[in-house]
Amino acid sequence: MTIRILPAIGDPDAARAVSSLLHQLPDAEPSPTVADSAALLHALAGAAAQGAGAPAAGALPAAGQPSAVEALPEVVLVHERIGPTPALELIREVALRFPAVGVVLITTDAGPALFSAAMDAGARGIVGMPLGYDELAARVQAAAQWSAGVRVHLGGSPEAVPGPAGTLVTVTGAKGGVGTTVTAVQLALAARAAGRSVALVDLDLQSGDVASYLDVQFRRSVVDLAGIHDISVRVLQDAVHDHHTGLGLLLAPEEGERGEEVDDRAARQIIGALRSRYEVVLVDCGSQMQSANAAAVELADLALLVTTPDVVAVRAAKRQVRLWDRLQIRKAEDTTTVVNRLTRNTEIQPPLVAKATGTQVARTHVPAAFKELQPCVDAGRMQDLDNRSTVKQALCALAGELGLVDSPAARQGRGSHRARPTLTGRKRKAITPGAAPGSGGVPGQAPGAASGAGPGSGTRFGVRRGPAAAAGGQGPFDPSGEG
Repeated sequence: MTIRILPAIGDPDAARAVSSLLHQLPDAEPSPTVADSAALLHALAGAAAQGAGAPAAGALPAAGQPSAVEALPEVVLVHERIGPTPALELIREVALRFPAVGVVLITTDAGPALFSAAMDAGARGIVGMPLGYDELAARVQAAAQWSAGVRVHLGGSPEAVPGPAGTLVTVTGAKGGVGTTVTAVQLALAARAAGRSVALVDLDLQSGDVASYLDVQFRRSVVDLAGIHDISVRVLQDAVHDHHTGLGLLLAPEEGERGEEVDDRAARQIIGALRSRYEVVLVDCGSQMQSANAAAVELADLALLVTTPDVVAVRAAKRQVRLWDRLQIRKAEDTTTVVNRLTRNTEIQPPLVAKATGTQVARTHVPAAFKELQPCVDAGRMQDLDNRSTVKQALCALAGELGLVDSPAARQGRGSHRARPTLTGRKRKAITPGAAPGSGGVPGQAPGAASGAGPGSGTRFGVRRGPAAAAGGQGPFDPSGEG
C-alpha cells in the first residue's frame, strides 16, 4: 500500500533534497512540502476533519474515528530548522494531537542527546544530514509500519498496513532427495503465474540448489544480508535476483561454510523484510535443521514437510516432526505433509503417513514421474516444465489447496477424481455404478468376470495389503517403528 508522507521543511535547499529522495522511494506518495509549523498543523487538522466529514476549519474529530485516522498521512518529516515553533515542540504537538502519525526528525546533529530528546518528544526516528537514500527509506518505512499498527488499534482499517502482509510458506524435506526443491520451485512458479508477487528463498545454506534448478548465476546471496541490522529497500533489492519468470530469488551462498553467518536473528529480519515487499514468500529449508531455517519454520503461516512413501523417508519425517516439537519450533498438527512420488502400488499410502507422523497430509499427492522432470532438471530450467506434466499439474493443484493460487484449474484440482491428475499420467476410465473398481465390467457383473480379468485384478486400483493390514494392522511395512 502507498505510504503518504508530509514533509515540513523551512530550508529551500533541504526541501529540494528531501523531495528528490522521497520521489525515489517505492510505494511512497509525498505531499507538497509545508514551510512552517503552523502550515503543518493546519494541514494535518484539515486532513483529519475532511476524513471525518467535517469542515476543515471545524474541531478536530476524536482519534478513535476510523475515517479521520485513515485520512492522515502515515509519516511526517520535520526539519530541525522549522519555525516558528521549535522542532521538538512541534513533534510533541503532533504526537499529542495526531497519535497515529509517525514523525521523523531531520537534523545535522544525530548525537545521543538529541536522539533521546526527540524520542521523549514522540519522534519515531532521526535522519542525519546530509541525507542518504538508504537511511531515509529505512526510517520512513519503520515509521509507516508503526503508524499502521497504531491505526489498527485505534479502530482504523487493517487495510491501512503499508505493503503486502506476505504469506510465509516453508518447504522442508524429511531427508535428502525427496523432492523438496522441486516442490518449492513449482509452488513459487504457480503462485507467480496466478499474479502474485513471490520471493523464493534458499535457506538450505550448505547445499542449496535453487540457483541450479532455475539456471541462475548471481553473486549476491542471503549471506550478504546477514550482517545488516536495518535492511533498507535498496539493500534488499540489491540482494534479491529478479528472475525472468517474475520470481524474486534470494539464493544460498556458493561457499557452504558461509551459511553459518546466517543465524536465527538474521533469518527473522530477512524474512520480515521480504514479507513487507512480497505477497508470498516461499522458503526452501532443505532437510538439515539449523538456527536460520528453524526460525523460518517457526514463523511460517504454512509449514510443508515433503516425504516419499517409503519406510526410510517416513521414519525421517517422524524424526523431523519430533525434533520440531522438542525444540518448540512447531507442533505436528500444525504441519502439512506432502507425499511425493506416490504410485498405486505403493505399500505406504497417505493415511498411514498421517498416522505415523501425527501431521496433516495434503489431499493432493505428487505422482512418481521422473521421466517428465529429467530433461528440465538436467538443463537446470524447471520453469520450462511442460504444462501437461502430471507432476506440474499435481503441484499446481497443491498450490490451490494451500491457497497460494485461486484459479479454475486449482478449484477443479480439488474437485472430482476426473479433474485431478492420475498417478501414472493416464486418463481414468469412468466407473459405472454397480461395477467393481478395476473390473471394467457392466453393472451387476461380478469382479473378475470381465474379459482378461485375473484373480489379482481386484487390487489394481487399491492398496496391496498383507494379512495384518487387511485386519486393520500396520501391514508388512511399519514406518512408525524405530528399528
